[in-house]
Amino acid sequence: MNSTCDSLYTADWLITQNEGRDIIHEAALAVAGDRILCVGHAEVLKILYPEARRVDLGEAVILPGLINAHTHVPMSLLRGYSDDKALQDWLQKDIFPQEAQLTPELVELGARLSMAEMIRYGTTAFYDMYMLEDAVFRAADAMGLRAVLGESTTQFFPSLAAKDFSGYERRVRRYAEEWKNHPRIRQAIVPHAPYTTSPDMLHTCRELADETGSLFGMHLAETEWETEECLRVYGKRPVEYCAQLGLLQPDSTFFHLVDLSEDDIHTLAESRCAGVHNPASNMKLASGVAPLQTLLRAGIPMGLGTDGAASNNAQNMLREIYLASLLQKVHSLDPSACPAQTALDLATRGGAAALHDPYIGSLEPGMKADFIALDLTLPHMQPLHNLISQVVFASNGSEVCLNVVDGIELFRDGQFLNFDYNALRNELRQAQAWIRKS
Repeated sequence: MNSTCDSLYTADWLITQNEGRDIIHEAALAVAGDRILCVGHAEVLKILYPEARRVDLGEAVILPGLINAHTHVPMSLLRGYSDDKALQDWLQKDIFPQEAQLTPELVELGARLSMAEMIRYGTTAFYDMYMLEDAVFRAADAMGLRAVLGESTTQFFPSLAAKDFSGYERRVRRYAEEWKNHPRIRQAIVPHAPYTTSPDMLHTCRELADETGSLFGMHLAETEWETEECLRVYGKRPVEYCAQLGLLQPDSTFFHLVDLSEDDIHTLAESRCAGVHNPASNMKLASGVAPLQTLLRAGIPMGLGTDGAASNNAQNMLREIYLASLLQKVHSLDPSACPAQTALDLATRGGAAALHDPYIGSLEPGMKADFIALDLTLPHMQPLHNLISQVVFASNGSEVCLNVVDGIELFRDGQFLNFDYNALRNELRQAQAWIRKS
């Protein structure tokens, strides 16, 4: 790593999210290229790096970039299109028919809108699954975010991306080749769910992940209905079914994990795979409440995700952190459940585990320079008694004043720095017309 400091960011506070969860007052973060060179007290680092570009954030807190560990970014086009319905009605009657008419251009537009929202509200990395995902690859490349991206598949061909499963296989092999050396983007193989795939398809998807060096992800145990359907068709609960197919591997990430038995949790823990909690989406679709505390006690790495904007309806990880903590408290009737530090861990260190990336999630020397800053001068951020509690329970995203990925500033002081947001809004007006006509 380059030992010359390119930029020195100073602020009143810095949350490291390192192993000791150290918090530094009157802090500084030194960046060299795409890596963190040093974190420490501002006066010391100013002496060490006198020639560095200086960015003084003042009364603010620097913290690791938030990681949205499960979403469907093109679905921002369907935000508010179908609400107040259960998952199966929502999918089968409204969402699937609308998605069948999408084009690559619309998929890319929806992806760019979600990425703009994530950048604005403090997300620096995300794990996405959708159709025509090459459009999402292009959008992530242009927008500057870090991402794990996967072309989703089901047994219901033809799909938007391929006429049959052979076409799907060719497509994901092409993605693997085209994007294999990208510094920020990695591919995942992401079949949709146990109830929309076949055993042979899932087995082949796992083999594809191994062959192409891709990660593996899937919706799993999202609802009681899914469990009942899996028991009816295969005679096994979803986790047991996937385990016997060899899908539960250390590079696997499973989204939702709501309807779980004690045996399911033990199986997940033994496999060393990761999970992702999606509180807002699970609440909105009335899917249930994930046993988050039990999963964490079992040692299962857990990230946090918004899910798609059609079932949330936001891509705001600060809101998701808040909801994650409160949902566990009211569900267990225990005010100590999912405390503020645990909730923040989900969106940082836990998100890094869900993306299987050891170089994000904390601010330490050698880690990727992915970080954000929150303005602490706003009325709802005052007074400051407990910094972690303030971030988790008081912030709403409006405080984000800086977003940096790979050492490059994407957002600062209310301005997007790498794309024209007004031009994006103009394109969105055409998408609204498409939805009204369809």
